Amino acid sequence: MLDSDGWESQLLETGFLATFLCPVWSLRQMPRKTPTSFIIIMGYRWLIFRIMLGAGLIKIRGDKCWRDLTCMNYHYETQPVPNPMSTYMHQAPEAWHKFETLSNHFIELVAPFLLLMPRPFCLLGGAFQILFQVVLIISGNLSFLNWLTILPNLACYDDASYSWMFSKRVLKQVAELQKSNMNNSTSAPSIDIGMYIRRVFNIGVGLLVAYLSIPVVQNLLSSRQAMNTSFDPLRLVNTYGAFGSVTKKRTEVIFQGTYSNDPYSPNAVWEEYEFKCKPGNVMRRPCLISPYHYRLDWLMWFAAFQSFNQNPWLVHLAIKLLANDEDAVSLIAYNPFAGKQPPKFIRAEHYKYRYTKLGTNETVGGAWWKRKYIKNYLPPLSMQSAKPILEQMGWKKPKIKQN
Repeated sequence: MLDSDGWESQLLETGFLATFLCPVWSLRQMPRKTPTSFIIIMGYRWLIFRIMLGAGLIKIRGDKCWRDLTCMNYHYETQPVPNPMSTYMHQAPEAWHKFETLSNHFIELVAPFLLLMPRPFCLLGGAFQILFQVVLIISGNLSFLNWLTILPNLACYDDASYSWMFSKRVLKQVAELQKSNMNNSTSAPSIDIGMYIRRVFNIGVGLLVAYLSIPVVQNLLSSRQAMNTSFDPLRLVNTYGAFGSVTKKRTEVIFQGTYSNDPYSPNAVWEEYEFKCKPGNVMRRPCLISPYHYRLDWLMWFAAFQSFNQNPWLVHLAIKLLANDEDAVSLIAYNPFAGKQPPKFIRAEHYKYRYTKLGTNETVGGAWWKRKYIKNYLPPLSMQSAKPILEQMGWKKPKIKQN
């Protein structure tokens, strides 16, 4: 199943176009005849155009805070998985956050049109987009998304733009190869069936992309624009978008376990599980994992502003933690019952988190976060009380690991 955030769809589309940039038969370092096609290059520019414009339009049409320039007041604190820099960037002055929001609108709503213009404008547009993705990489853990988005921007640059990356010897070889090809084409014209077939095939790809782009363009122009959607089964041409709405408060679901026979007793001692990257222990520094992706931590962010009834997988996870299931435990950073008997009860509590303010007594002791209890999220669950759930959902009862 593809991720609803659109990353896999973007990966599929990027990889699909990449297959037409490689020689079919030659394994030479510099093939005499390369299949590089202007159509495929424009396909990549069209891809990044849709990614950025789709993201810009969904913001303007979505959350009011993008229109009143206040979204960046919240984004760094409430994004799915913050990194250490997110803390400092969040505490910048409000005027700077407004500038960031305006810059975001320029990059996503204006600059994409530069990508479809002649060379000088295209070079500038590509630079804007790459710089923007680098800033996003620095400001948060958005997985491999930003790195993947940089790739189609490379199509904004021609051979002359990349020449500085190669030695004089390699550039000389390329010049000699180009001169040889020009001499062959003028002195003894011949029909290269393979190249003609490749050109016809590339034209076919271009026509296919144009045809599949029709519903995508219609979606971009629609007031009911959908994010991260595909209109063809192979997901070759898709519509994208991100952060159409921004969460104003950060809440977290915290799993806890206890050996107590009475989970509702005030004397019950509850110990917390710690995930690999998402906020939990207020003293732990936010992690830095990009371009790696902890999918479970990301899903826990979504679960925090929904209920456990909307996320049955979360109940399944709790049941596996009741058994000290090795596969489940491997997905988290700290299991308080590691090397011990599994807990008798598991519950999940709901907390509101916010960054501590730098330069105040809130940071005494090195705390990165400050949290406030909201309410119980998942009632105490034992292996006995989980049996009806396992039967109803058709889940296999995990084997309890005894230590």
